[in-house]
Amino acid sequence: MDVANNWKDYEILDMADGVKLERWKNIILSRPDPQIIWKEKSFPEKWKNVNATYHRSSSGGGGWRYEKKVPEAWQIQYKNLTFNIKPMGFKHTGLFPEQAVNWDWMISKIQKEKRPIKVLNLFAYTGGATVACSYAGAEVCHVDSSKGMVTWAKENIQASGLQNNPVRFIVDDVFKFVNREIRRGNKYDAIIMDPPSYGRGTNGEVWKFEENLTELVELCSKVLSDNPLFFLINSYTTGISSTVLENILRLTINKTYEGKVSSGELGLPMTDSKLILPCGIYGRWENCNFKDIS
Repeated sequence: MDVANNWKDYEILDMADGVKLERWKNIILSRPDPQIIWKEKSFPEKWKNVNATYHRSSSGGGGWRYEKKVPEAWQIQYKNLTFNIKPMGFKHTGLFPEQAVNWDWMISKIQKEKRPIKVLNLFAYTGGATVACSYAGAEVCHVDSSKGMVTWAKENIQASGLQNNPVRFIVDDVFKFVNREIRRGNKYDAIIMDPPSYGRGTNGEVWKFEENLTELVELCSKVLSDNPLFFLINSYTTGISSTVLENILRLTINKTYEGKVSSGELGLPMTDSKLILPCGIYGRWENCNFKDIS
């Protein structure tokens, strides 16, 4: 497992009985997590300092209960990256801190290149990967079907002082956008995607992970440059193994571009503990001594 253990503004303080206690800079939140099936709290006293708790509703959804004052938004930093945090519906805060593992990996890959790198970020959400790749010096195209998420991503780029860097923000269905890029002849050196289990596009297009992922990866292979750097798939879809993502990359990208294919699980450490919270999976293809085998 790859553990995001370089955070200073974020930490898991405790976790038990389906809930994690987290510190987001100076704000402490309590949020549900289905992976936490054990009952015993390791640090019961820490739960007395909660700012806000997200409670699920028996009829679906849920909401926040505020024990202490919480700002509408605040900022946290990861190394040289800055992100805007906002408590949202369905327990989210606009950032998945375990993705710091992938940010570090992408930044390293891009900065080692002695050439311009163009990155396509699909299902790009609030732009964690967009910020990381822009910081590394890449030109980024950020695509998401939610206008609100794209606006948030713009705020994160600005918060990190990257507003003068080349970043395109696109509100669109990813299939439609990639098909247009194929027709335009546009190419990218790196592709990132974080597809949902289920979703709808800007005009009601339906996305289903198990049915559509392989098709999308095959489509994206047509907008890769002649010398691609990496292809990264993230997933939080329940029941899907990281090996599935690795297999898809072997059957698609690695057929044309020889490279290293790998997969794994992301995790977050709990402070003062040996416990690790599993937080999703990834599959990666990366260029290693590039050789086109098509």
